[in-house]
Order: sequence, then structure tokens, then C-alpha cells
Amino acid sequence: MLEPGIKNTIELTVTRDKCAGALGSGDLDVFATPAMIALMEETAWKSLVPYLEPGESTVGTALEVRHLSATPVGLKVRCETELTEVDRRRLVFRVKVYDPFGLVGEGRHERFVIQYEKFMKKVDEKRSAAESAPN
Repeated sequence: MLEPGIKNTIELTVTRDKCAGALGSGDLDVFATPAMIALMEETAWKSLVPYLEPGESTVGTALEVRHLSATPVGLKVRCETELTEVDRRRLVFRVKVYDPFGLVGEGRHERFVIQYEKFMKKVDEKRSAAESAPN
């Protein structure tokens, strides 16, 4: 059952492919904001997997984030998430990322519980409509 208090932690080492220069969010070899956001989302959704019913998944719908400190290549970053609010299918997380020197980023992340088959049917309908539309 989804209830506030569900937590998760994921660590990774900053590599060049996770840097601003590689991801198009700048030209520096530091942990990119898009990579930090991806880590926040991954940590949040993976925390939910044991609590979802068969056929359910979640999708990210909102993210408010502050990137507070640069992390160079080679350092580890750790993301911590905590589910703070459950409103039917709407889930709200507090998210924080740290490196060995302190807080790197923080924010709020919102996800929705979806029925996988129903969701993918809509995606497939959109794909079909796009493929049949004149260019």
C-alpha cells in the first residue's frame, strides 16, 4: 500500500556522459542538471515498485528542483527520496542529492500511478495518428 514515508537511496559515480557538456545543458565537465533530475526520478519510481499492484506503473508529472553545487567527474552522488504525500493516484516526493561535500540539489517530485496497458494504448494511438498524418 502506498503511504507517506516510503524511502529510497541510489548512488552513482559522476562520469563524463552525465556531465553538462555531454547532455547539452552547458559546456562544463560537471554533473549535469538533467542527469541529476533523471537520478531523482529513478530513485523515486524504484521506491514504489514493491508497492504497486500487477499492471501498475508510475509516470513523472512534475518536478521543482534547485541545483545548488557543482560535482566534478569521479565523485559519487547519492540521491535520497521520501514519499511525503499520497492523494489517490498522485504521489509527491521530497528529493535530495548529495556528494561527499554536501547538498548538491533538492526539490519536489510528483508522480501518478497509471494502468500500464491503458496508458500504452493511448501512446500507441498517438503514434499511429502521427504516422498516418501527412508531413
